[in-house]
Amino acid sequence: MQVILLEKVENLGDIGAEVDVRAGYARNYLIPQHKALPLTPENMQKIAERRAELEAEAARVLASAMAYKGKLEGQALTLAAKAGPEGRLFGSIGPQDIVDRIQETLGITLERRHIRLTDGPIRELGEEEITIHLHTDVEVKVVIRVVAED
Repeated sequence: MQVILLEKVENLGDIGAEVDVRAGYARNYLIPQHKALPLTPENMQKIAERRAELEAEAARVLASAMAYKGKLEGQALTLAAKAGPEGRLFGSIGPQDIVDRIQETLGITLERRHIRLTDGPIRELGEEEITIHLHTDVEVKVVIRVVAED
């Protein structure tokens, strides 16, 4: 199915790009999320008329992500969790725990989907570098220190 992108989509294209995607991906994700419109002459004209507006919105979102990157860069967050004598956690630390800690420490509101844990949830004491994916063009590395609760 051919669609026109309304915003930059990772691994797909930029604003106004005409791309061919699977019909299910277009119907179930791109169109309902307002990331694309079906490729028709009417929609092509709409995009041409709204292109400046869409690019301004994309620039605003990118600027916001860059501001968050500036605040997060070089940060080391400490999370306390219950752990056994060998350093294994009782439970784990997942994306929501990290998002909550960033909110209380730095006052930055993120969503779980922004946190990228390459090896899954953190299950041991120590330090781990994680990636926070703020925008398709903006990622920042943050160090998470997990310490034992008293």
